[in-house]
Amino acid sequence: MPLSEHEQRLFDQIERSLAEDPKFASAVRASDPRFHARRRLLVAAFVIVIGLALLVYGAVSQNTPLGVAGFVVMLGSAAFAMQSRRRTQTPDLKSVGGTASRRTRQSRKSGGFLERLEDRWRQRPEGHR
Repeated sequence: MPLSEHEQRLFDQIERSLAEDPKFASAVRASDPRFHARRRLLVAAFVIVIGLALLVYGAVSQNTPLGVAGFVVMLGSAAFAMQSRRRTQTPDLKSVGGTASRRTRQSRKSGGFLERLEDRWRQRPEGHR
């Protein structure tokens, strides 16, 4: 439902007044999960570059443990970056009926593949027999 002209003007006025308040802007930024995710990705990218430098330096100086350590640092940082990116794509909180509830993963049925196929067969529409 679109806002009326009066409501839109009030909304714009509130938005301008909030944008001018630096404390409010920093508080909103601090609570924004996208801000934290972006920061984690930048840190992970920086650590990947450090790991690459360790790997190259270990290879050039023929110091195998240093090269392996650089690779492990790169691998761990890449995993951290992927986890952080995945976390931003699937939010933890889901609003249901005006309340926030933590989303949990659905537990798998213990029966396996054949039992799931049987369940799908039982739940199919009646006209498709």
